[in-house]
Amino acid sequence: MFTEENGKIWLATGTERVYLEPKMANRHGLIAGATGTGKTVTLKVVAESFSEMGVPVFIADIKGDVSGMCLPGSENKHIRRSIDTMGIENFNYTSFPVRFFDVYGKLGHPVRTTISDMGPELLARLLNLNDTQSGVLRIVFRIADDNGLLLLDLKDLRAMLQFAADNAAEYKIRYGNISPQSIGTIQRALLMLEDEGGDIFFGEPALDIADWFDWGQDGRGVMNILECAELFQHPLLYSTFLLWMLTELYELLPEAGDLDKPKIAFFFDEAHLLFKDAPKALLEKVEQVVRLIRSKGVSVWFITQNPMDIPESVLAQIGNRVQHALRAYTPNEQKAIRAAARSFRVNDAFDTETVLQELATGEALVSVLDEKGIPGVVQRANILPPKSSMNAVEPAVIGTVLATSPLLQKYSEAFDRESAYEILTAQAEEAAREAEELARQKQEEKERQLAEKQRLAEEKARAAEERAKERARAQKQRSRSSSSRSSGTLMGKATSSAMNTIGREVGKQLVRGLFGTLKR
Repeated sequence: MFTEENGKIWLATGTERVYLEPKMANRHGLIAGATGTGKTVTLKVVAESFSEMGVPVFIADIKGDVSGMCLPGSENKHIRRSIDTMGIENFNYTSFPVRFFDVYGKLGHPVRTTISDMGPELLARLLNLNDTQSGVLRIVFRIADDNGLLLLDLKDLRAMLQFAADNAAEYKIRYGNISPQSIGTIQRALLMLEDEGGDIFFGEPALDIADWFDWGQDGRGVMNILECAELFQHPLLYSTFLLWMLTELYELLPEAGDLDKPKIAFFFDEAHLLFKDAPKALLEKVEQVVRLIRSKGVSVWFITQNPMDIPESVLAQIGNRVQHALRAYTPNEQKAIRAAARSFRVNDAFDTETVLQELATGEALVSVLDEKGIPGVVQRANILPPKSSMNAVEPAVIGTVLATSPLLQKYSEAFDRESAYEILTAQAEEAAREAEELARQKQEEKERQLAEKQRLAEEKARAAEERAKERARAQKQRSRSSSSRSSGTLMGKATSSAMNTIGREVGKQLVRGLFGTLKR
């Protein structure tokens, strides 16, 4: 617990008091031990001490019992015994300034980030993509960045994936091959993520990590508690989300060198999930962040059951260790105990490996860095009791805390500004309208040409009909003229014959008239 007398964190008491040097706290810490051995109590004591020092804190609360930090603790026989045996004076139960966050927005301020902010590396891990699929996802992000397209939520990413697939041939030379198989796999992975509730995590307003850096009216650092009971049901989402937070801290903070105390303390419960099944490239980046973030004044504390769950390259960056009891029922567990024991600087007063299996609840092996950064000899000690409540609080209490939070208005209402989905959809709709207009124009031109052909055909038909009629009239006229000529000839012949006959008759009559008899 933080004391004004020596400016150190009084953490535990064994044969002597164990103090954590604030200026060495950014060398990170490990709290390990089997279930039920007291890890949560240790976490709370360290976090409370940072807060009293004026250091803001972030804690992932998986079981819900960390939420009790917003209420003062209460007396019980176990705490009273610790107070008396450790000689703690002026011990006061107290609450701490707390802000609650919740990815699902039920027991805290909604926590969101954007697809662009998370980036392709963490998203590929979240979607469980292989190297080839991860490469395609990086290409899609690059295309979006180069075209100024924001990827805020899942619908933006889906639209961008479809856009990249539709234009794969165009982008192949510049960015590389974008196979439809990989695009399809990523799309299916997004559906699975959405089914698990991951879609609620992406959007705006995005969490501003700078909001963690706040203090109560009394100068104590604010406890930023992330409610993870539901989130932890999806371990990959949980670990990726916390890793994103850690990288955001890394990107946000400037280089600070060695400070008298950290700027912020970050507690990562169930830390083994951060490294489980992580690809090598991602592990290397995690190790790099852990190694470099201390120079920015961040103290990272990993809480896990077995220190063997943490990669050796990360363990090498951890200078402060609190090891609660470990159980050894299998050869692998016995191997883990030996490894944990060897990680401590030897204390001649006891056998570390044996003591690791004998520790009682609330008791631990503790080794911290001194003011020169040298690991201290391991101590068998009892952890101090926390000042805040050890019990989980009711949702109504959390609701009261949220109602008075200065962040209420900032995060309560989600919004959806124009981004890749809206832009690409608008472009697609415009292209569809242009295609429709072009098709309409082509159809109109086709109909015009057809009408022109039909008109010409009709004119040609009418002309042909007129010519036929003209020929018919001419033929009829010729026929009429020929008939007239034939009639005239016959009439002439008939008239001539008649005249001849008449003439002959007249002649006969005249002959008779002169001679009195018919002349034969």
